[in-house]
Amino acid sequence: MDSTTAPPVAAPSTLPHPDDDHDQDLAHNSGISDRDATREARDQVVGQRPGTLVISPRALRPRLFLYSYDEQHMLEEEYDTYDELMRYFRAHPEQRHWIDIRGYNSLPMMEQLMVDFNIHPLQMEDVLGDYQRAKVELFDENRLFLVSRMTEFTASRDIDDDQLSIFTGDNYVLTFQDDYEDCLDSVRQRLRSGFSSIRRRPPQYLAYALTDVVLDHYYPTMAAIGDYIETLEDRILADRPSRRLLSRILQVKKDIVRFRRLVYPEREKIAEVLRMPDEVVPEEMKVFFRDCYDHAIQAMDLAESYRESVSSLVDLYMSNQSNRMNEVMKVLTIISSIFIPLSFVVGLYGMNFQREGPDGRINYLNMPELYSPIGYPVLIVVLVVIVVGQLIYFWRKGWLSDK
Repeated sequence: MDSTTAPPVAAPSTLPHPDDDHDQDLAHNSGISDRDATREARDQVVGQRPGTLVISPRALRPRLFLYSYDEQHMLEEEYDTYDELMRYFRAHPEQRHWIDIRGYNSLPMMEQLMVDFNIHPLQMEDVLGDYQRAKVELFDENRLFLVSRMTEFTASRDIDDDQLSIFTGDNYVLTFQDDYEDCLDSVRQRLRSGFSSIRRRPPQYLAYALTDVVLDHYYPTMAAIGDYIETLEDRILADRPSRRLLSRILQVKKDIVRFRRLVYPEREKIAEVLRMPDEVVPEEMKVFFRDCYDHAIQAMDLAESYRESVSSLVDLYMSNQSNRMNEVMKVLTIISSIFIPLSFVVGLYGMNFQREGPDGRINYLNMPELYSPIGYPVLIVVLVVIVVGQLIYFWRKGWLSDK
């Protein structure tokens, strides 16, 4: 996005529905969850030498893309080997280059990249670690090393985030990511079009454009979460909410907290870029990074708003469940109240009384109505009158109404 206007908020066309029965069984094909990251951190060798490069067993085979461009021409090519890519790169120093490396599963290539582009082992360790918080570092010859987190709200109802590592140079931008799919296609399309400012500006502008697209992609992620929160709210107010609804609400709450943890370092990273001297980041570039900073602030505000919404959603769920329990208890109490006098009456007449005593005399006070020929119909009428009288009383009190 070449202009400094805020990006439109667009939600994905298909949102997950909270009543899907298979939502907990969907596999995560990309990215890494907090639990997986914790497990990997626990399994790492403690005390190893700083700068030791370790390839994750999840790493994909590297795919090497090169975008070479100037104001008139642009070449896009995927190379099979790193040597072929470097031959073209070195043969055209007059052009600007974007070297896009997707996948890390080649330790020799990574070590060669460190030599060719003068990358510090600690920086390459951060690249291969693949779970660094967003940050910016300044190293030799006023080059920048930036880390961003690309996000997406997946069909399995969580936030999938991938690391994007960016190195800037005099005539190149070098990027690393662990997945083949990303949110950077809009930048590639702008390079192909020939009308973008990217092809007329220095490589540092491309680094800004990549950072800006990552930040812009936070908006559809948050829009999808917002739509999902509204769907959860509708399900809470439904007649028969799902039993797993509370777990889904808590999962979204955790995703929002995680998203905020991703956005906050982005804001600090861009603020650090804006504080750099003009010989590192020229003033004309800081104008664009200030726009990125505004986007990061807006994303933070959205995250805070949604976190409050989800907290209210939990309260709404608990209140709704409490109201439903009260309705059930009211019905049970009414039923019990109806049967208490009936049980008393039938229990009273269920006692064993004898009309004649042991001496053969008649006991006139031992429930003489038991021996009346119409005693049973009279008792039924009495019981019905009691029930009808109670129902009329409950109705007048408003206990039988839903209002």
